[in-house]
Amino acid sequence: MSSELFPLSPSLWADTAVPPVATPPLDSSCNADVAIIGAGYAGLSTAFHLAKAGVNVVVLEAREPGWGGSGRNGGQVIAGLKYDPDELEAKFGGDAGRAVATFAGSTTDQVFNLIASENLSVPHVRKGWVQGAHNDEVMKTVEARVRQWQRRGVEGARLLDKSGVAELLGTQAYKGGWLDPRGGGLQPQSYARELARIALAAGAKIFGQTVVTGWQHQGASWKVATAKGPAVTAKTVIVCTNAYTRELSQQLASTVITPNTYQVATVPLTWAQSDSVMPGGQVSSDTRNLLLYFRRDHTGRLIMGGRGPFRQPTSKSDWAHLERIVPRMFPQLEGISFDHHWCGHVAVTRDFLPHVHEPEPGLLINIGCQGRGVALETSMGAALARYQITRDPRVLPFPLTKLSPIPFHGLQQLYLAAAVTWYRMRDAGLL
Repeated sequence: MSSELFPLSPSLWADTAVPPVATPPLDSSCNADVAIIGAGYAGLSTAFHLAKAGVNVVVLEAREPGWGGSGRNGGQVIAGLKYDPDELEAKFGGDAGRAVATFAGSTTDQVFNLIASENLSVPHVRKGWVQGAHNDEVMKTVEARVRQWQRRGVEGARLLDKSGVAELLGTQAYKGGWLDPRGGGLQPQSYARELARIALAAGAKIFGQTVVTGWQHQGASWKVATAKGPAVTAKTVIVCTNAYTRELSQQLASTVITPNTYQVATVPLTWAQSDSVMPGGQVSSDTRNLLLYFRRDHTGRLIMGGRGPFRQPTSKSDWAHLERIVPRMFPQLEGISFDHHWCGHVAVTRDFLPHVHEPEPGLLINIGCQGRGVALETSMGAALARYQITRDPRVLPFPLTKLSPIPFHGLQQLYLAAAVTWYRMRDAGLL
């Protein structure tokens, strides 16, 4: 977590295995084929794939690669979207629906194949994702989910009863669940930094501490202006700022809701604790609407994440609810200390799907990670690069749509408060 958000807490970034890459500020104007705004997973993946294809790419980042959601997430690499594959096929219809479902199921492969093929120095594990069912009713949904992915050839996907979940996770908190072998975990900031490294090695230019203030037509090209004066002139601009868009474009920011997600990390577990807390190396998130997500990291810590206050944190008490949850779920960790606390924003669209917009020729926008950004945005970056090269919309996993601001977006905190109350009651079985 950035010290700008909470100076009292040490940063989890101290536990990254990869040092930051050199991304100096833009100090003079330049030309490019493509200017990418935002050096998170989507922007860096797009830059890497374009540069490999010989495209002249410049990436502009307000802070440093991975500063936003890409460095603050839970490090879970999960396939799929909010909707199950049958729902995706019905929603998009025909070949398009099947293509969306296939894309959703393949996103984790994109990450782990990239780590392997490019020899990325990223602490990672691929032992699967366990989704715990928090009540009997939702187990019916989980059973259908497993069957749908099994029909689509996901070998190793299997339903778990209560004891099966307990064996893999070390907690009695769930009625059952399922194991998705496609999932895994990684150190998120290390991954962002390694994406930046291979993008630079492929020929992309990345400028950090470079705040973009806007873009405008300049003949047949675009001029991207920055706060300190230098500009980039490019044939195409690709915006990949996701939940950290507000300072760049209020219009674009109004198309998503950006709740905070909070995380804590324990001190490294003892050998005895490690034997009973997620011993198999799986990552997990559950079926609650206000879900909990957790994993063991490469340093032996347990990381627990979930919702928290809408405002920016002001003291460690803002993470107290997560610190209380850990021993409730894992009684064997009663009394454990926590030495890292951080939070970040998630970009959620009204339809819970990623959005790709092209409001004008040469201006491409990717937004809406839905909390599954590691796998989804890595894959979106590859798709955006293919589209830029081919100009064939069929290579995009989702259709191009018009920008659609959320009505009364300025009241988003009220939206979130109402939604949280509603979902909390549903999770508790009161609705």
